Amino acid sequence: MDLKQMTAVELSAAIKDKKVTVREAVEVSLDAIAKKEESLNCYVTVDREGALQRADEVQKKMDDGTLTGPLAGVPVAVKDNMCTKGMLTTCSSKILGNFVPTFTADAVLRLEEAGAVILGKTNMDEFAMGSTTETSAYGVTRNPWNEEHVPGGSSGGSAAAVAAGECFFALGSDTGGSIRQPASFCGVVGMKPTYGTVSRYGLIAYGSSLDQIGPLCKDVTDCATILEVIAGHDSKDSTSIKREDADFTSALQEDVTGMKIGIPRDYFGEGLDPEVKASVLAAAELLKAKGAMVEEFDLSLVDYAIPAYYTIAAAEASSNLERFDGIKYGYRAEDCEELHQMYKKTRSRGFGAEVKRRIMLGSFVLSSGYYDAYYLKALRVKALIKKAFDDAFSKYDVILGPAAPTTAPELGKSLQDPIRMYLGDIYTISVNLAGLPGITVPCGMDSKGLPIGVQLIGDCFQEKKLLRMAYTYEKARGPFGLDKEGR
Repeated sequence: MDLKQMTAVELSAAIKDKKVTVREAVEVSLDAIAKKEESLNCYVTVDREGALQRADEVQKKMDDGTLTGPLAGVPVAVKDNMCTKGMLTTCSSKILGNFVPTFTADAVLRLEEAGAVILGKTNMDEFAMGSTTETSAYGVTRNPWNEEHVPGGSSGGSAAAVAAGECFFALGSDTGGSIRQPASFCGVVGMKPTYGTVSRYGLIAYGSSLDQIGPLCKDVTDCATILEVIAGHDSKDSTSIKREDADFTSALQEDVTGMKIGIPRDYFGEGLDPEVKASVLAAAELLKAKGAMVEEFDLSLVDYAIPAYYTIAAAEASSNLERFDGIKYGYRAEDCEELHQMYKKTRSRGFGAEVKRRIMLGSFVLSSGYYDAYYLKALRVKALIKKAFDDAFSKYDVILGPAAPTTAPELGKSLQDPIRMYLGDIYTISVNLAGLPGITVPCGMDSKGLPIGVQLIGDCFQEKKLLRMAYTYEKARGPFGLDKEGR
């Protein structure tokens, strides 16, 4: 029995059937980490002793019938911007290099209560600001399919860890595509739920009105199962929503007969790689063959999404990152004679270049004289984008398009031109601006052997439609290797 080939749900079932132990499953992941981490750098922190101890505790609870859920005993990795009690949580930034939280994020707590075993914290773009996982203070993460290429970002460490077999699933966070884009680049499944579905309590904020936690995993069944565990109302998060329809696994049906798919013409114009375009449209044809109705339409406002997103996200980031000043926790510059000097030196040395760029941009658009001209205008555009999606979903069940304009770029190429890196988010950011759910599923390979992902977008609270369509497509597509060695 090759455990590396198993999905999270399959692994938990095998543990319940006494075919494998929790400790053996954890050791498989830890062995993969030991073998590959030097080159891939997916993790910031690996808690080997804690994971093995937790494995034994979970095994006892499974044996006595206390833990019976579909994720019990499964090793998981957590993005390093989610607080974990007693475990280093850095946001891949020097300024939080010594921060050990005294509490655990709600989504992580729900996984622990379900019997999952946390292996450690994954690398990410610093404070989730980036699209390549190259802005981390702990070095770049590499794509398991080709180590000269990026894994995407900001949840690149989580996506790469799943693709490389260094965990069975992972949690990421998505502010403008940070789950869906790395899922596309690494050939895994990634989902951003409707805003408010998963609690943000314990998630170190980047853009509070945009951030949402979601799963990165091997297949759509795992995705639905994980989402069912981590979703739920949380009184500690004022944006958390009470939902009556959180039985997401009930949507795993191979049937899209009569469902309507809208394909935005705006998503298939200039800038889209021809191989990506061909693979995404082939996915649409496969769904059409399974009984879905496919139609092109004009979404509009696509050109305004990037400036609106970066204005709003940077404004919220400048406000959220104000608290990191060297006073209560985190890094503090020592060679300072007075308070203001300490603030300046701590923040100058503690934050990386991309974070400082976005803080400055956010402070500018919120400043007197520019607030109306930039920030308020961006909020109006956000409302118009939401209305455009509302109009589209009055006609279609799902919108289908690419997750990114290209496959994973080479290391170092994106950071040379920040504007070009920002433009790479063109297909994902509108989903966050409108608070919608979106899922990326692998749909092919380019001529370099790099994965391509198709993105499905649904209306608010319509995750079940997305999961049903993604599941049907996945079954029709057939197996998809998780890395260049097919693991």
